[in-house]
Amino acid sequence: MARLALASPDGSASRADGRRYDSRLLAELSARRHEATWLSLPPEFPLASGRAIDAALARLASVPRETMLVVDELAYGTLPAEGVAALGRPVAALVRYPASMDPALSAQDADRLEATERAALAAADVVVATSAATRALLLDRFGVPKERLRVAEPGADPVPRARGGGGDVPVILTVGTVCPRKNQATLARALGRIADLGWRWRIVGSLDADPAYAEELRATLATEGLVDRTELVGEIDETALADAYDRADLFALTSRLEGYGMAYAEALARGLPVVAGAGEAAAGLISGAAGELVPPEDPATIAAALRGLLTDGDALARAARAARSAGIRLPRWFQCADVFEHLMEQAEAGR
Repeated sequence: MARLALASPDGSASRADGRRYDSRLLAELSARRHEATWLSLPPEFPLASGRAIDAALARLASVPRETMLVVDELAYGTLPAEGVAALGRPVAALVRYPASMDPALSAQDADRLEATERAALAAADVVVATSAATRALLLDRFGVPKERLRVAEPGADPVPRARGGGGDVPVILTVGTVCPRKNQATLARALGRIADLGWRWRIVGSLDADPAYAEELRATLATEGLVDRTELVGEIDETALADAYDRADLFALTSRLEGYGMAYAEALARGLPVVAGAGEAAAGLISGAAGELVPPEDPATIAAALRGLLTDGDALARAARAARSAGIRLPRWFQCADVFEHLMEQAEAGR
């Protein structure tokens, strides 16, 4: 029986996809009779105090040496390289996207964090990216050697085709923590440009990760006259989330940055056309007629993409078929677990 500990900040509401990835990965490995557990790190990362960093290093040092140690980039990129080296053991970094690229950071914080990320990643024995786009970024911008890079994409479960909103107007679904990176306020401004059409907007995701941005979103909804057409659902459990996808007709999330885009993948699996913020990760998922890639800072272009789908039933139906076809071809969770199981076997062989 091989052992793995996956360390990440406790209660990091801004990384809901990350928590779901971690949970499914650990469940898959445990089902294979491996000892796969989660290790809680202080919640302050990535902008952690010296005290929080010391506490994180102490918790990492407490993990038995026969256990493979994987640290989420949200914390790993802040750790000093000398602290990682002082652990005296192989360490793997799990990177969804470099934390220094989060648009919520000030330029000063981003520059400081990028410097520590570069040094910390250089100290990692292996770096696991959650998409080919993130792998390319780590290779080209952060100088991680390709021989130390692996890709373990999230999986998508086989699910039925979405039944749709079932009402008089289509339901537009957005899933993602309400924060600058997910960019819901710009999407609200785009929807304000198509207020002449009939639709309802359902936003699923934590409203507590960035209260100031949540207030900005509410203010934008009021300014655009969309309060009565928008439902701020908040964070919900897996059963309710599946129901939200099932009761949608169109998926829209104009993120500024995604490491993979699990919400996009889940929408495609349900056969929902997707309007997504243009980026390398999104482009890797949404191709052909399955949806539209739009500039995340351009409400006019976003609005035009939404209008085109909402006013042309044939175009919406074609996009739904293409989305379903793409969703069927998505990787499964067992493939993600295969990558880590192989790393665990390599670690055992090397001891």
